[in-house]
Amino acid sequence: MAPARLRLPLPFEQILRRHEREIMGYLLRASGNRADAADLFQETWLRAYCAYPRLAPDSRVRPWLYTIAINLCRNQTRDGRRRAAVIVADDDARPAAERAGKLPRAQAENDGYAAVRLRELISALPARQREALQLRCFAGLGYREIAEVMNCSPQTARAHVSQAQRKLKSLW
Repeated sequence: MAPARLRLPLPFEQILRRHEREIMGYLLRASGNRADAADLFQETWLRAYCAYPRLAPDSRVRPWLYTIAINLCRNQTRDGRRRAAVIVADDDARPAAERAGKLPRAQAENDGYAAVRLRELISALPARQREALQLRCFAGLGYREIAEVMNCSPQTARAHVSQAQRKLKSLW
């Protein structure tokens, strides 16, 4: 009989390379501006690095990272450090077609307005609905992963996303 194979965790550097873009993207959308997102990004990875040796070998890394990021966003909001700025003057905030010069100026301005309006509506959602929606739509997590991150059942995660979508549709 062959001995059971132990699943060794990935080196932390490999986890960082694999997930850094999606975590940063989530934090940009959740915080509303690049400066706060950069701070949250560094703090997320610092906490993950410190806690990584204690992570169970059978743990799923992606939901674990999002849990850290979401908790930091919650702390920032609760502590009142979150800025209300939703308009990002950065060139990256413009739609790709506009940056390429493929949209007329009026259309580009309308798209910019729609993006700002959507950010405002999302930020006005209740916290659990907003988090679930961002994890589903912007981070691409499945309901099971959202449930792990938010410490709820997959059905509850699905309900939060559904309620958020209904509210956005009614307000749009």
